[in-house]
Amino acid sequence: MVVQLSWLRTFVTVYRLGSFTKAAQSLELSQPTVTHQVRNLERTFGKALFERVPQGVVPTCAADLLIRDVQGPVDALGGVVERHFGGSSDSRPLCVGGPAELITSRVVAAVSDLIADGLRINFRFGLADNLLDRLTSGDYDLVLSTVRPRLRGISATTLVDEEFAMLASPELADGVPAGQIMKEGPAAVLDKYPLIAYAESLPIIRRYWLTVFGVRPTSAPSVVIPDLRGVLAAVKSSAGISVLPTYLAADALRHGEVVKLLEPEIPPINTFYLATRDGSLCHPDLSLLHGHLLMKARTWG
Repeated sequence: MVVQLSWLRTFVTVYRLGSFTKAAQSLELSQPTVTHQVRNLERTFGKALFERVPQGVVPTCAADLLIRDVQGPVDALGGVVERHFGGSSDSRPLCVGGPAELITSRVVAAVSDLIADGLRINFRFGLADNLLDRLTSGDYDLVLSTVRPRLRGISATTLVDEEFAMLASPELADGVPAGQIMKEGPAAVLDKYPLIAYAESLPIIRRYWLTVFGVRPTSAPSVVIPDLRGVLAAVKSSAGISVLPTYLAADALRHGEVVKLLEPEIPPINTFYLATRDGSLCHPDLSLLHGHLLMKARTWG
């Protein structure tokens, strides 16, 4: 029985992407070549590995069993080939995706010692769904996601919980009676003040309102800034009120540049996950980075 490594690599890629066409694009092969390699593997294996559906292909039970044994070694060997035969004696940079705010305010500092020791990292910013799609296709090695991945071939480890707080500048907060907010409801009090939002749909603010007040916000945002660091800057300048993760506002809170308008008994939280392709932690650099982030996240405020 002769099984070529290229067949196994193609099988792993098709399994992860759920499509011969996407696998061909990812591997830079023609679709007939991908189909031929999978069929060769099926003939050698003696079992069907995929069933065709309108959206692509779905793995059979035999494929689910095979992927567990081959994806780790295939990823690890791919890393070896890249390091020793990829045209450079150095390993390629790890590609890490996540929210710009978390990466710039926490992750970069957390991995600075690894970078000083020679680890190479390329950071990419974006929304969770897009980043996870790129992780699945092999473009990224690790994604910090605010969404627990439900994708085939992707594993997630809880990294840290972020806590949300409703914030204002001290000057603006003087006119916002906290007790009155809970007594009369947010609309009666907070609608008088400009609302600074990350997006027009108010994703963070809406979660806070529903958790703390049990209702949705009734006012539209006065200003939309698609970067939480910009939202924080607007709040500090007394442009209005907003809801932000406390890790991002920690320094501003400590220096009195912003204050919490409420101290709810159970503050809203959101969980960050470290997402990787199954078996990819066999790569020593990725395993080092993954474990280092888990350790450092324990100290994030």
